Amino acid sequence: MIEVVRIPALSDNYVWLLHDGESGDTVVVDPAVAEPVLKEARVRGWTIGQIWNTHWHPDHVGGNAGIKAATGCKITGPAAEAGKIGTLDVMVAEGDHVRIGQHEARVIDVPAHTAGHIAYHLADDGMVFVGDTLFAMGCGRLFEGTAAQMFDNMQRLAALPDDTAVYCAHEYTLSNGRFALTVEPDNADIARRVVEVETLRERGEATVPTTIAAERATNVFLRAASVEELAARRAAKDAA
Repeated sequence: MIEVVRIPALSDNYVWLLHDGESGDTVVVDPAVAEPVLKEARVRGWTIGQIWNTHWHPDHVGGNAGIKAATGCKITGPAAEAGKIGTLDVMVAEGDHVRIGQHEARVIDVPAHTAGHIAYHLADDGMVFVGDTLFAMGCGRLFEGTAAQMFDNMQRLAALPDDTAVYCAHEYTLSNGRFALTVEPDNADIARRVVEVETLRERGEATVPTTIAAERATNVFLRAASVEELAARRAAKDAA
């Protein structure tokens, strides 16, 4: 069984620390910074052996060098962005696999937020680490890709099993939910979820991970019926 620890970083990032108790393997996903991650691992008596990056943005790779210097870990990331992530040891793309102990993650290409963005899907463990592609009630900005690519990403992720836990990299849920209500004001699932999220945030609690089932019901980008609809919603969200 994989234990997953959420580590807040910067203003709204989440770094994910994975540990397989059977093998002792420990993986960091998208370390924005090094020290909080190293501290958490030390407190738990875990030795970090790997970093998995989803894309090149500094708030996802900023801790790579510090963690590697402290632990000697191996860093895996998108082959298409190897030129932008100087610390990579292993380059992966669609269909490749990485492991934590005996647990296998399949690499999924999900370009749009960045041109080479990837996700890591641990099918047998019901987990997917999506970086800045799918958020709770939202999707990533289109910095280097197209609405058509993001629409395809949403369709692929929506096809995962309902109970798949979705680990995204930012605490954007409240603003995403409030925007979703402007798009689907009569969606009772969205209204109910926004109230729940408001309560969590008032208590200073995190709202992720989410699940594929929850996103199918409340995520207006994943629910978009066409590329044009997703593009219009993304433009409206960016302008809000």
